[in-house]
Amino acid sequence: MVSLRRRILDYSLAGFLLLVPAAILYANAKNPNDLNAFDEAVLRVSSPLQSGAAWVIGGVGGAWDRYLWLVDVEEENRELRSENQRLRRELATAQRRSVDTEDLEHLVGLKRRTAAETIGARVIAASINSYFRVVRVRLDRGESEVVTGMPVIGPQGLVGRIHHVYGDYADVLLVTDPQSAIDVVISRTGGRGILTGLSRDDTYRAEIDYLERDTPVEVGDEITTSGLGSAFPAGVLVGTIAAIKSKEYGLYQEVEVTPSVDFSKLDSVLVLLAPPPPPDPDAGESKRSPQAYGVRPF
Repeated sequence: MVSLRRRILDYSLAGFLLLVPAAILYANAKNPNDLNAFDEAVLRVSSPLQSGAAWVIGGVGGAWDRYLWLVDVEEENRELRSENQRLRRELATAQRRSVDTEDLEHLVGLKRRTAAETIGARVIAASINSYFRVVRVRLDRGESEVVTGMPVIGPQGLVGRIHHVYGDYADVLLVTDPQSAIDVVISRTGGRGILTGLSRDDTYRAEIDYLERDTPVEVGDEITTSGLGSAFPAGVLVGTIAAIKSKEYGLYQEVEVTPSVDFSKLDSVLVLLAPPPPPDPDAGESKRSPQAYGVRPF
């Protein structure tokens, strides 16, 4: 008996569940003008259910669409980031090549203007102090190519001289080093003195020693090598006068010089392997062939 009742209940429930959707579909399919009271009751009861189901289905579908869209956007962003990194690397390489090309052009021009045998070198390392000022630079030229004392010049002017050579490398003593001493001349007035570096941590400066008091100098005057002593060729730009300290006593005046070379941006230099030849004293004079056997040609 229990089994029969349970079977009847299951069949009734199944039939009801089948009739409800059928009734809903039938009521929705009819023309609104042909609806009866039963159809209107079905629609009134089923409308909230239909709205809820539509909302759930729409939400799930929208979420799925947004998920697919976000996946596509993420993939596109990943490709754009990869492309951006590649372009940045290419830009950095192009900028580096541009700088290298500019340095080479400056070195070629400098080599043409220098009447001496030279060899090019790259700055591969630099020692700095606590104020981030360069105090020593290292070149990629070694014992088989350069020796201690050789002058080092850059596109902007005098850098210094070879100080130590070891293996395949050489260190340069800068013009701002206190150990450096260079015979210089003031281009505008011809006043001479010895340029020595100042041991200041926060600035690149040198001073001219033994510059006579009556030598006219002004801030901004250019300082070049004098060529005396055969250590450096004449006429290489060293720097400009930055400060003049007048004194009421003594034979010499105190003059500070700012180097023409920016050591923090130094990449390539020339090392002078030999001093330039002395100028020809007969340059500019017309020359005639001597008489052959005392007979002048027709």
